[in-house]
Amino acid sequence: MIIVIQCKDKVGLVAAISGLLAGEQINIISMREHVDVAEEMFFARLQVQKRVDATALQHKLEAALPQGAQVHVNPQPEKKLAVLVTKEYHCLSDILIRNHFKTLGATVECVVGNHPVLADICSRFEVPFHYVNHDDKTKEIFENDVTECLQQYSFDHIALAKFMRILSPQFISNFAGQIINIHHSFLPAFIGANPYKQAFERGVKLIGATAHFVTNDLDEGPIIAQQIIPVSHNYTAADMMRAGKEIETAVFARALQLLFEDRVFVYKNKTVVFE
Repeated sequence: MIIVIQCKDKVGLVAAISGLLAGEQINIISMREHVDVAEEMFFARLQVQKRVDATALQHKLEAALPQGAQVHVNPQPEKKLAVLVTKEYHCLSDILIRNHFKTLGATVECVVGNHPVLADICSRFEVPFHYVNHDDKTKEIFENDVTECLQQYSFDHIALAKFMRILSPQFISNFAGQIINIHHSFLPAFIGANPYKQAFERGVKLIGATAHFVTNDLDEGPIIAQQIIPVSHNYTAADMMRAGKEIETAVFARALQLLFEDRVFVYKNKTVVFE
């Protein structure tokens, strides 16, 4: 059973939480906590042994914590995921394989693509695929069509698995806090399109990938996970792209796992991540 807490910081919070749980005869197996001193914010993730009425315990914790505390007791243990794609398969295929063997930590409800090329792999894994053509459509109409597809399903998160379209503020607001993107650079470097070309022209010695929440600011949402690998002057832009696909897949998988296990807290434009 998992408990996640986010609230204003004050003296005695850990004692108040542990004392309340002890009074309920609930044993704490693990507890991770962090205080953002500058923002005076407290974050905690607890794993407890005893299963109790989640709603009742949530109310008791909220009463013991500062006003406005965000408390979730035993969030849905297996999340549901929708995936948006274009043509690149590497991130999607990794998600589908993990989903098939039940190691993803979530269930893939559907895949929506603005090209039909990835329909076959979804069919092989028996995951619904919806093709939404973006040609000869305004962004508003295209996104309305995507939204109609998504509304057929219940999901917790939307994964942009190399979905190469910039989403409008309206679409993002409709799914606020739910959309996660994998960007093919170590942000904040090389924001936007063609980052490997940008990296090659700059002569970098490291390339990376970043998984982040999607906000109205392009590639500037709260960062969940990042990773880098070394490259040298011998690498062409194409070499960098090939190497980058491996790290994109790994970083995206890690970020999704952290989300599905309720290890990610968002505050303003930053995250607290309990590894």
